Amino acid sequence: MSVRKSFFDKVYSIVKLIPPGRVTTYGLIANYLGSVGSSRVVGYAMNASHNLQDVPAHRVVNRNGLLTGKHHFAGTNLMKDLLESEGVKIFENTVLDFENVVWDPSKDLD
Repeated sequence: MSVRKSFFDKVYSIVKLIPPGRVTTYGLIANYLGSVGSSRVVGYAMNASHNLQDVPAHRVVNRNGLLTGKHHFAGTNLMKDLLESEGVKIFENTVLDFENVVWDPSKDLD
């Protein structure tokens, strides 16, 4: 009998692959996992990941590069600070040069 990974575990396995200095979106993760339209569920997984030390949740943003998950991090600027420490430029809670920083698992893992 095989044990199937939960959707959240599948999300976490993808998030762990995001290279430092890059970001991805809830939708790109959902699409990669074959769950088009499940970006909100990816967001729920990210919200539940903050006690998991090995999941770099700060690298997941919305489709426009907005740091929508920032209120789930301790302190008001932790998500921004973590991204900036990796070289990602942020202005008004939005990733600058988003098109060149975004990491698409469908393109980079297949």
